[in-house]
Amino acid sequence: MSDMTDRSDTERGAPEIIGRYFEAHDQRDSNAALAAFAPDATVVDDGHEYAGADRIRHWLAEASTEFTYTRTLLDAQAIDSNTWLITNHLEGNFPGGIVDLRYRFVLKDDLIAELVIAP
Repeated sequence: MSDMTDRSDTERGAPEIIGRYFEAHDQRDSNAALAAFAPDATVVDDGHEYAGADRIRHWLAEASTEFTYTRTLLDAQAIDSNTWLITNHLEGNFPGGIVDLRYRFVLKDDLIAELVIAP
């Protein structure tokens, strides 16, 4: 997935679980990335919803092999005590080659309960 990453997620104040998710995802470690999610979590990416550990595991496995890209953290904002909006700049071999993506994380019990990824 990511060849080079700005790993300053937690330096910008985002909760540690979000940094762990990005680090695991960047390393293509689907099991470690999955461990950041609540068992009943949902992910919405590219217009598709993945609910529960099995579907998220499948999404993580596919997302980590489909394209190669670099990720640079642009911004991390707390929306409320459980919701964070992280903006990353991606460059890679996906259609268009460059995109800024927003990752909206909803946390529950120090795990990711919901993740929505959108431009």
